[in-house]
Amino acid sequence: MAREQAHRIADAYLPAQRFGNRRDYYYSRGKLGSDPLYPGVLAALTPCSQPLLDIGCGLGLLAHVLRQNQRTQAYFGVDIDADKIARAQRAGTRAALANARFACVDASAALPDHHGSVALLDVLQYLPAEAQPVLLREAAARVAPGGRLVIRTTLADNSGRDRTTRITDMLAHLVGWMGTRPRHYPDAASVRAPLDAAGLQVEMTPLYGNTPFNNWLVTAVRGDAV
Repeated sequence: MAREQAHRIADAYLPAQRFGNRRDYYYSRGKLGSDPLYPGVLAALTPCSQPLLDIGCGLGLLAHVLRQNQRTQAYFGVDIDADKIARAQRAGTRAALANARFACVDASAALPDHHGSVALLDVLQYLPAEAQPVLLREAAARVAPGGRLVIRTTLADNSGRDRTTRITDMLAHLVGWMGTRPRHYPDAASVRAPLDAAGLQVEMTPLYGNTPFNNWLVTAVRGDAV
């Protein structure tokens, strides 16, 4: 993202006190400025304007990105981490995000009712193998006609990027930067199968950007109602 836009969004994550903890501010600024994720997601959601369920929303950055880019669809972000949800709510209030809400939800147990589009960004690899198709089926079931399921995930393909991703994730967990280690990296076939079965039209494209990681953008579209 453009530096100025990234800084505007990150300002919502500044601490209330002058010398408060600025971890979310610096994390947001760095991620928005270097990760190709959000431009990729914005493009994948175009021209769809249906309500969006963001599964594993973390700090809610996607909501800010949508509003900064004049996307006005209803946004509902859910995450299992209650502390992140509280911080997302504070930042959303500070930025006066319209029609956006957040809730603490364990997506591996049950998803909220929803009918529209769904985002599932950097979530799958943190679930065990047997839980991944279940979540994909549940997410796909919430995609309305004309809606989209947008996924960012690492794919297991034994490439150099795949190996770099695994080593980096392991080191990030060992030094405490990543609180939860990945459980299982899905391959392309295991991601595609439940989406095909749900009647979605699936497209997978690399989303490397300037990173060495094996990240892919999966866009699954449900055709318009007849």
